[in-house]
Amino acid sequence: MHSSTHGSLPSIIVAILAPMLLTGCSPDRIPDPSELTEKEQLGKFLFFDESLSTPEGQSCASCHDPAVAFTDPESILPVSKGAVKGLFGNRNDMTVSYSRHVPPLHYDSVNQEWNGGLFWDGRANNLIEQAMAPPMNPLEMANPDTLAMALKLRSLDYAGKFEEIYGSGALADPGMAFYHMADAVAAYEMSREVNPFSSKFDLWKRGEATLTDQEQRGFMLFAVESKGNCIACHPHTPMEDGTPALFTNFTYDNLGVPPNPENPFYQLSGEHNPDGYGFRDLGLGGFLNDPAENGKFRVPTLRNVAITAPYLHNGVFKTLFQVVAFYNTRDVAPWPEAEVTGNVNRDEMGDLGLSIQEMEDIVAFLGTLTDGWVEPD
Repeated sequence: MHSSTHGSLPSIIVAILAPMLLTGCSPDRIPDPSELTEKEQLGKFLFFDESLSTPEGQSCASCHDPAVAFTDPESILPVSKGAVKGLFGNRNDMTVSYSRHVPPLHYDSVNQEWNGGLFWDGRANNLIEQAMAPPMNPLEMANPDTLAMALKLRSLDYAGKFEEIYGSGALADPGMAFYHMADAVAAYEMSREVNPFSSKFDLWKRGEATLTDQEQRGFMLFAVESKGNCIACHPHTPMEDGTPALFTNFTYDNLGVPPNPENPFYQLSGEHNPDGYGFRDLGLGGFLNDPAENGKFRVPTLRNVAITAPYLHNGVFKTLFQVVAFYNTRDVAPWPEAEVTGNVNRDEMGDLGLSIQEMEDIVAFLGTLTDGWVEPD
C-alpha cells in the first residue's frame, strides 16, 4: 500500500511489530494460489475487501491490482484516488510485489548512505507497519481510528478466521484487532502469489528461455558501466541468500526528476508555488528532517516495470522510453528543472550518450522482467 502522507502509527502497535518469515516453496516456479497458508488466505481476503474503507468502496487492491503487478490500474493519473471522493494521494504507488525483501531503514556507515525502508521515503520498516498506514490515511482508506476498523473487522463474514489464526478474542481489543489485520495482509504480501519470480528473465537465467537479439543487446547496455550503467543502482545478480535478482540496491537517490503539474494533490492541498508545479517533495530528507537527504527517494525494483506506469515518485513520466531518455540526456537536453535541485546525482546519469536504438534496446530488456511469462505459440 502506498500511504502517501506521513501520519504516525497507533502507539500500541509500534512496540509489538515483528519480522515475518515466508514459508513455502523455492523461487524457481510459478506458485499455485491454492498453496496459500491460512494466514495468507485471510490476508488475501482483507487485501481485496472493499468494506474496510470509510466510506466503503476502496480496498488495498484498488491501488495495488495484481493485473498490473500490484500497482494502480488507473495509469492516467500519477497518483491514486482516495476513498473520499475528490481526494488523492501525493505520490505514485510503488508495487507491493517483492517488497518483502526490502530491509528496514538503516544507515550504511561503510558506504555512507541510507538503505532500505518501505514507501518512497523509507518510513516503514516492515510490511506490518506498511499495512497499517493506508487504512488510517485520510487521503486513502480514510478510517478515523482503530475502533472503527475493529468494528468493520468484526462484521466480516470471515471474521471467525481471526480467532482460528490468532486465538480467542483476536478482535476484542481495537488495537490488537488492527494489528492482526495488518499482520495477515503482510503475510499475503509476502506470499509466493505476490512474489512469483516468474519473468522471462528468470527463465532465461535457468536456461529455460531465450532472449531475442534486441533483449540481449538491451541487457548488455543495462549491465555495462561504460554505457547504460543501470546496474549501479539496479543490480541483476542474485542476493547473498540466493534470492533471485531484485534489480534494486535499496539505496536513495535524487535523480533530478522534474515536478509533476498533473498531480491533483497539489491543487487540493494548496501546497503549490507560483510556477504551478506544486510543493517540493523532499522524500527521505523530509522524513529524516535532514536537508542532506532532500529530494532522495528509494531505488525501486525494476521487476514488472514494463506494466507499472507511470514512473518515479511523482509519476511524471508515462512511458519507460521517457524514463530512459531522461536518464540519458537530463544534463544535455532542455528538461525542466529538478523538483529538488540540491543533491542531484551527477555522476551516474544525465549524459550517457545512448542512441535512440540503444534506448529502445534497454526498454526491450526491461520487458523481460514482467512476471507470468510463457513461451509464445
